[in-house]
Amino acid sequence: MRLDGKVVVVTGAGNGIGRQTALTLLERGARVALVDLKEDWLHETRELAGDRAARVSLHVADVTDSTVVGALPAAVTAEHGQIDGLINVAGVIHRFVPVLDLERSEIERVVQVNLWGVMNMCLTFVPELKKRPEAGLVNISSLSGLLPFAGQTIYSTTKGAVKQFSEGLYQELADSNVSVTTVFPGNISTNLSGNSGVAMIDAGGRKVRATTPERTAELIVSGMEKGSFRVLVGQDANLLDRLVRLAPRWATNLVAKQMRSVL
Repeated sequence: MRLDGKVVVVTGAGNGIGRQTALTLLERGARVALVDLKEDWLHETRELAGDRAARVSLHVADVTDSTVVGALPAAVTAEHGQIDGLINVAGVIHRFVPVLDLERSEIERVVQVNLWGVMNMCLTFVPELKKRPEAGLVNISSLSGLLPFAGQTIYSTTKGAVKQFSEGLYQELADSNVSVTTVFPGNISTNLSGNSGVAMIDAGGRKVRATTPERTAELIVSGMEKGSFRVLVGQDANLLDRLVRLAPRWATNLVAKQMRSVL
């Protein structure tokens, strides 16, 4: 769909991929409702929008709270008059440890944000999107939604669930005006660890190739414009996507070996 003049809601818009996606949408002529838990981050994103800030609205919300999420469509419509798109970016990781070493509270937090956050937003906003002549829904999964990563097992589980949920919605909305795109970013040069309150792992001095947030946002927004089924971000995501389909056990063992060397 053409984004010029459209209204798109972006979660996790206060930093990282979400922030850059919002800025890219503004460059394409869209109006953007920024959703994040931290108000100061939202103000920073709006400041970065510069002369496009008039097309931005700020919405402080916890996507894990269904009551709060339920009030968002009315708030966005009050600001912009319509809702044409939703991009679910908000997500967190947990400590890089085996799943049995995680506290239950850590597990529940990741499940609530990464899975229930996406489902809450979709359950609330898809009915709104269906009212529009054309609309787009984008859910951010992860490379680890295609192939689990030891030490991030719960994160991988939630991102695999986002993939299934998103592609299930794709099937159910196939005959509607709403296109559904699922995005699988590889390693992106953002501060996801810090923003999640998790210490960064030591890669043993090895350089880990990463895709920039700017390039990631371009692919996400282009995927929405084209109504793509899947968007893979980064050489790592593209390579491992092929490997896991050709030789799933070999690819899984390869990742397990690499993760053992850095945990």
